[in-house]
Amino acid sequence: MLFNSFQFVWFFPLVVLVHFALPHRFRWAWLLAASYYFYMCWRAVYALLLLGSTTLTYVTGILIGKAETQSARRAWLTVSLVGNLGLLFFFKYFNFANESLRALFGHLHLSYAVPALHVLLPVGISFHVFQSISYDMDVYRRRMPPEKHFGMFAVYNSFFPQLVAGPIERAINLSPQFRKHLRFSPEGAAWGLKLMLWGMFKKVVIADRLAQFTDPVFDHPAGHTGASLLLATYFFAFQIFCDFSGYTDIAIGAAKVLGFDLMKNFNRPYFAPTIADFWRRWHISLSTWFKDYLYFPLGGNRVGQARWCVNILIVFVVSGLWHGANWTYVLWGVLHGLYLVAGELGQGARSRLAAVVGLDRYPVLRQALGILLTFHLVLFAWVFFRARSMHDALYIIRTIASGLGTLGSDKLLPSASGVTSSILLICLLELVHAVQARPAVWSALIRAPSIWRWAAYLALLLSVLNLRPAQVSPFIYFQF
Repeated sequence: MLFNSFQFVWFFPLVVLVHFALPHRFRWAWLLAASYYFYMCWRAVYALLLLGSTTLTYVTGILIGKAETQSARRAWLTVSLVGNLGLLFFFKYFNFANESLRALFGHLHLSYAVPALHVLLPVGISFHVFQSISYDMDVYRRRMPPEKHFGMFAVYNSFFPQLVAGPIERAINLSPQFRKHLRFSPEGAAWGLKLMLWGMFKKVVIADRLAQFTDPVFDHPAGHTGASLLLATYFFAFQIFCDFSGYTDIAIGAAKVLGFDLMKNFNRPYFAPTIADFWRRWHISLSTWFKDYLYFPLGGNRVGQARWCVNILIVFVVSGLWHGANWTYVLWGVLHGLYLVAGELGQGARSRLAAVVGLDRYPVLRQALGILLTFHLVLFAWVFFRARSMHDALYIIRTIASGLGTLGSDKLLPSASGVTSSILLICLLELVHAVQARPAVWSALIRAPSIWRWAAYLALLLSVLNLRPAQVSPFIYFQF
């Protein structure tokens, strides 16, 4: 079930009404049933995989908590990791590994007879597997006791607003909320609905409109000019942000209407002046997951400089693989790892250069240049993230570098008015972000007369209803 579907329009109000009508002791069962129904709307068999992962994680969590020796605790954690990561590998990475080995054997002129698997990738498997792993890791580290109530744990592991595309919640934050005696909060519901409306606007009005331009270009790059490829790259940067952050806004808003708080997942990432800051703003739940469960266990920054560089690259290579079973995602991760390493190692040189040219006397200008450079480094990496293959990504980069040509000569693109309206929507989005960065201005707007605020809500709602494309598009991160 998609958030941007009419099926969700009746599903969500029904869930909210029944949730608050039921006595507190029955609400977990209702949320569990609603969450599994939500997940089964894609393919019913997916629910068996979710249930299997949930059961494995629940049982190993109990056993980790009961184990009396560190070796026993580590053994049960290993069972959980092997089971959950094995499930993820089988459905998401087996064919990738298999085809890579086939290519290697072919290069060595050796026979390779292992066939490919013809299985569908379960929606959101990377998200709920990582959420399961974080739970058992936290129990292992004694950050929390194991959850004894299977139903309560199953709700945490399948909560429908964030089930298929995050945020990746920690049990220590979300699980206790299901035990609270919640009453319907008009203020919380109003805030949640506003956030859902803004998220829907970003998804169906901005992201899906940009997709009408980016999809034809990236799916068939050879048929387009350098100008079209460059503009599509810029557009994709905002498409993926609006698509993913739009989903997150709807998820956080839906949870808030039900009385639950999910973590913030985006914080104006394209305003980041450095790559390190970008990753403190983009997909925060995933970046903090890797920091807590991979980067720190590798030694974090408590090691020598060379080892630290290796740790960073390992984290970003794994992050790239997490996003997809393709070498383009691996290179995307490598690029961000190299960006971060270069940024850290070159910090002193940048400061000296800024002092030489006088930028240290103009901090606002220096920050603006940092934002501009960081955005274009991220933009370059997005080419590999979006391209269907390494060949396509390199073709796009070569074509842009060799000459742009004219955008108007590309007959395969939408009209000039469609491009112009897309640019205006991006400007509107960034204007909102710029205002949000100034708390005093944002607070003044929130306190504006109700007629103006309601006019803005109505404009957003009418835009969602009337400017949405005819075809409903799934969220990009559902494929991960």
